[in-house]
Amino acid sequence: MSEERKEEASVPKEPISVFALLAVMVDQLASVAWQKLGLHPDPITGGLHRDLDEAKVAIDLVAHLSSLLEAKLDEEDRRRVHTLVRDLRLNFVEKAREEGR
Repeated sequence: MSEERKEEASVPKEPISVFALLAVMVDQLASVAWQKLGLHPDPITGGLHRDLDEAKVAIDLVAHLSSLLEAKLDEEDRRRVHTLVRDLRLNFVEKAREEGR
């Protein structure tokens, strides 16, 4: 058995935590929200594309999933998530104003 496989075998395995999965989903949806706001390039096209309807859905999902995760976070992570949601919302309002919504 290779050394790497021995290390993998010795690491205790635990079932996936729903809260760990939520944290990953929050990060992924936040990334999509920034892309849909036209502030980060789309990883597939490399270009900036704005779709505020999709951005709003992504931001709302980030906020909702974050609220489910909040009880499991320490104070620093809780502040980071609150800041993330606030920044996404503020940028949405700014981009909506630019489009005259």
